[in-house]
Amino acid sequence: QLQLVESGGGLVQPGGSLRLSCAASGFTLDYYSIGWFRQAPGKEREGVSCIRSSGGSTNYADSVKGRFTISRDNAKNTVYLQMNSLKPEDTAVYYCAAKVGWGTLVDDEYDYWGQGTQVTVSS
Repeated sequence: QLQLVESGGGLVQPGGSLRLSCAASGFTLDYYSIGWFRQAPGKEREGVSCIRSSGGSTNYADSVKGRFTISRDNAKNTVYLQMNSLKPEDTAVYYCAAKVGWGTLVDDEYDYWGQGTQVTVSS
């Protein structure tokens, strides 16, 4: 059974850091592009970052460029999202998702989703 499990969320003060993990089971991440998405209360889900299966190129939403870094550890079958300089507007439930083919920040293109992890940035 193909499954994605996010972890690493929590409460952090503005300016702080968190590292989210997306662990895959039932399939090998190497062959999939992985995206991170987030959804804040009352807002639509938005793409945050993705890392592609072919070549490992990455893409970021303008709102997180320079602050977030996506990476993958194929040996651990895990993708990470390092989040630095966090702001209150980063507060959301963060989801990872997988798709075959070219990775994008468009959520409708992804086939497999995790259950999400809450990130709250507040003093």
